[in-house]
Amino acid sequence: MKKIKSIESIRVSVPFETGGARQGMRPGLTPWMKMESLMLRVETDDGISGWGEGFGHFVNPATEAALQTQVGPWFLGRDPSDIHSLMDLAHRSFFGFGRHGPVMYALSAVDIALWDLAAKRSGQPLFRMLGGSHGELRRYASLMRYGGDAEAIAANCVRARDAGFSMIKLHEREIPAFLAARESVEPEVQITLDVNCPWSVKEARGVVRSIREENFHWLEEPVWPPDDFEGLAVVREEGMAIAAGENVHTVHELKRCLEAGAVDVAQPSVAKVGGITPMRRMIDLAHSFGVRVVPHSFYWGPGYLATAHVIAAMPEPALLETTFVSFEIPPHPLMDPMQPTLVLSESAGLGFEPDWQALEPLVVNRQRVTARQ
Repeated sequence: MKKIKSIESIRVSVPFETGGARQGMRPGLTPWMKMESLMLRVETDDGISGWGEGFGHFVNPATEAALQTQVGPWFLGRDPSDIHSLMDLAHRSFFGFGRHGPVMYALSAVDIALWDLAAKRSGQPLFRMLGGSHGELRRYASLMRYGGDAEAIAANCVRARDAGFSMIKLHEREIPAFLAARESVEPEVQITLDVNCPWSVKEARGVVRSIREENFHWLEEPVWPPDDFEGLAVVREEGMAIAAGENVHTVHELKRCLEAGAVDVAQPSVAKVGGITPMRRMIDLAHSFGVRVVPHSFYWGPGYLATAHVIAAMPEPALLETTFVSFEIPPHPLMDPMQPTLVLSESAGLGFEPDWQALEPLVVNRQRVTARQ
C-alpha cells in the first residue's frame, strides 16, 4: 500500500502587464501587479508526486496556513489510491472549519494532486483517465479590470480578437464600458460581462433592461449576495442569459441554484469546490438540469490545467477561461494567454512542468510537512 510521505506548498507570484491602467479586481483594492499561484506537491513513499492548486490570489496566506497546520498533516501517511473515499473522509473531518473558504481551497489542492498522482500511475494524461478522447481546447480571453476606461477596454478587446479569441470576458460594472467593448469588435465575437456581485435584484433588473438588446453573450454574477439564487432567477426572467457558480462551493449548493432556475451557465471552480472529485459531480448535475457548464478558471497553475483536463473529458465542449495578461515569465509551457488554442500534453497526469529555474526567484514561500518515520 502506497502512503503519502510529504506535502509541500509553494506560493509563486508572477508580475504581469494588463494592456491598460491597473485596477484591483474588487472595489477599494490596490492595483493588481502580480498573480500568485498556491501550488501543492504531494509525494508518496515510492517517489511519485502529484501537483495541485488551491484558490487563490490574495487569500493565499490563509489557505497556505490551513494546508500547513491542519489539512496537510491530516493526509500524511494515508493511502492516496481511493480518492473518493479519502476525500469524503477529509470533508467529513473538516466540515466544522467551513464549507467555503481557505480550508475548502486547501482540500481542492490536495484532491487535484491526488488525481495527478492517479493519472501518472495509470500512465495516461488525466483527461483520458477521466474518459476524454482528445486534449485540444479553445480558450476564451478573460480581461482584467480597466476601471471603466473605454479606450483601454476597446483596445484589449481588439487585441484579443486579433489574437484569434472568439469570446471575451469583461470585468467592468458600467454600461458605457460594456458598450465600448461591444462596439469595438464584430457581432460574431461573443462578449460576456462578469460584474462580480455588485447589485440588488432591482438594480440588476434595470441593467438587464438597458442592455439585453445589445448582443451580450451572458451576464455573470449580477446580484449580491452570490447565493441569492431566487434573486438571480428573477433577473434571468428579464430575458438575458445569466451565468454564475464560481462562488458555489458544494454540490448541494449548486443543486439549490439549479432548482431555483437561476442560471443558463454554471461556472464551478475546481480550486474552490474541493477539487476534481466534486467538480465532476457538479458537471453531471448541471447537465441533468439542461444547464451548460463553463468552469471558472482565473488562475494559471495546476488548477488551470486541472480545469482544462476536466473540460476535455466533458460530454459537451466548453471554452477554457484564460486570464488575458502578459506574464513577465511564462509560468509553464501550456500557459500562453495570447494563444486561443490549448493542446494538453500526452504525458501522464496533468502535464504540469514549470521552469523552476525561472520561477524560483518569484517564490514567495515554500513549506513542507513530512510524515514521521
